[in-house]
Amino acid sequence: MSGDELTIGQGKELMKMAGGTNAGLPEHPYQVGKNYFIRCVTHYYTGRLVQVTAQELVLEDAAWIADTGRFTQAMESGDFSEVEPYPAERLILGRGAVVDAVQVSWSLPKNQK
Repeated sequence: MSGDELTIGQGKELMKMAGGTNAGLPEHPYQVGKNYFIRCVTHYYTGRLVQVTAQELVLEDAAWIADTGRFTQAMESGDFSEVEPYPAERLILGRGAVVDAVQVSWSLPKNQK
């Protein structure tokens, strides 16, 4: 029998025997502890990623970026036209709303602008 002939149930059994649903591969490409700029369907966010669940990304030191200004320059420098820091300790974003996310090396914006 070739892999193309496996039923879904047989494939699941093989995955279990190999050590889990992802057979040892990471469950996501995110790196916990790193700073991110995240674009969701209607908003931009920055923050330090502290947890990834099946449905959410959890950020600390988070801010809503109301206006990036010139996008390329903002991505290079982390200097945005409008910033609204979150007063809560943690921000939880639904992963289903994430359009893209990029790890950044600049310091997170912490002051309202």
